[in-house]
Amino acid sequence: MRLLVRERVFGIGDDYWIEDADGRKLFLVDGKAMRLRDTFELKDTEGRVLVEIRQKLISIRDTMLIERDGDELATVKRKRLSLLRNHYRVNLVDGTELDVSGKILDREFAIDYDGELLAQISRRWLTVRDTYGVDIVREDADVPLLLAVAVCVIVLADKEHGED
Repeated sequence: MRLLVRERVFGIGDDYWIEDADGRKLFLVDGKAMRLRDTFELKDTEGRVLVEIRQKLISIRDTMLIERDGDELATVKRKRLSLLRNHYRVNLVDGTELDVSGKILDREFAIDYDGELLAQISRRWLTVRDTYGVDIVREDADVPLLLAVAVCVIVLADKEHGED
């Protein structure tokens, strides 16, 4: 499944759509302004919240939380002791770990589980500015979760490089 994210780079509070390859709007990333921490909701076209993404208030390293129906689903943070600055770890509540690595700021990275590619994020095959593609490789993948992971690592990497 190939999706297009038409990202706005103006900051928190901006909303943007995630579309399929035919331009149909599938998901809305709804940025919540005027909050103490970065907060986003990933919604379907009916306006139902699929996952909530928010920055953890108190943590040693910047951490993003992903919640579904009020329950924590995953935490996302930069991998400790990594030689690569663009390497993030996703810890799901069931103990599963996902790896995210690549050129996050360039929107060229991959999400994998135990060496198996789950999603590839890339601008290479697009010509539209401020748009990147998310290619979900597995048909049984949790699409909202993978989209939320992509949003989290981009927010964390942008913050780390002073691009609020």
